[in-house]
Amino acid sequence: MARISGVTIPNEKQVWVALTYVYGIGPKTARDILAVAKVDPTIRVKNLTDNEITLIQNEISDKYTVEGELQRVVTGNIKRLVEIGSYRGLRHKAHLPSRGQRTKTNARTQRGRKVTVGGTAKKGTTK
Repeated sequence: MARISGVTIPNEKQVWVALTYVYGIGPKTARDILAVAKVDPTIRVKNLTDNEITLIQNEISDKYTVEGELQRVVTGNIKRLVEIGSYRGLRHKAHLPSRGQRTKTNARTQRGRKVTVGGTAKKGTTK
């Protein structure tokens, strides 16, 4: 199994798909990286030579921010928004969608599991 940017990518997949397993690399970026490294995107990872893996790794490390470093940048950006008290920062702090989506219905991913409030308990008999 090949390791790129600290991530073990699957052997049986095509290279352009396998590169998307690295945080910060999507399909478009994967194809761009392979074009610069002059590697066929449809070749399987298990068929890559060590030289090709090195070319891909060098291209990623030279021009792209990926994995832990990218996650630190994103976390820092969110912290900054919260600290300055911007609207987006307040939405992050309240665990609500920050890009204008509706919250009356939906938004379950950000808000978490639905919590039913009141009216469900059985009432005992009164004399």
